[in-house]
Amino acid sequence: MPDLSMFPITRRWPAADPGKLQLYSAPTPNGVKVSIMLEEIGLPYEPHRIAIGDKESHTPEFLSLNPNGKIPAIVDPDGPGGQPLGLFESGAILLYLADKTGQLIAADPARRWETIQWLFWQMAGVGPIFGQVGFFHRFAGRAIEDKRPLNRYADETKRLLGVLERRLAGDGSGDGGGRDWVMDDYSIADIALIGWVRNLVTFYDARDLVGFDDFGHVGAWLERGLARPAVQRGLDIPR
Repeated sequence: MPDLSMFPITRRWPAADPGKLQLYSAPTPNGVKVSIMLEEIGLPYEPHRIAIGDKESHTPEFLSLNPNGKIPAIVDPDGPGGQPLGLFESGAILLYLADKTGQLIAADPARRWETIQWLFWQMAGVGPIFGQVGFFHRFAGRAIEDKRPLNRYADETKRLLGVLERRLAGDGSGDGGGRDWVMDDYSIADIALIGWVRNLVTFYDARDLVGFDDFGHVGAWLERGLARPAVQRGLDIPR
């Protein structure tokens, strides 16, 4: 049985089964990326819910694994070379799990890097911008009388949705036709995006603000993604 005592986080959130991958997360758009991925690939794991509202991600134990104090994070008892590995940043975890299992990323080098570029696009653009829409439209930012920040982030969200719309429509892809997924097949690029696009129109209640219904390919893509059983399970983990 692997010894995870080298990871202080396991003292606060003990592993019932140290042989399984340990997931420290919450059902946020970033958190569900990893739970969806784990459900898709079928890798055994043990989830631990981190109460981010109670600042559990800023406890010494959590910071020992992720000094940035954000979910999700993992400890894989069977990391490279059979040694335990701790990892944070949702995009890095998706890529690690794809490489570890050979699933949800293309083996062809060119297609692999194309998948990674869309993953980075989500990490650098969609996540930060959609999150600001949530802040200024749904949360504390609503009280700010000057609506220029909200309008700026709403306009940038529309632009990003347009990028995704054109990708799904097939424009500029070289094949001239629409596509069901960001790549030829469902991949980590889709997993990275599903939670954020879903949050935009549900939890953030920004459907009308950003004109979401004008992006028909994006809406159809989201429905396809949400219909996947692994996505349905992953969106509610950790419970």
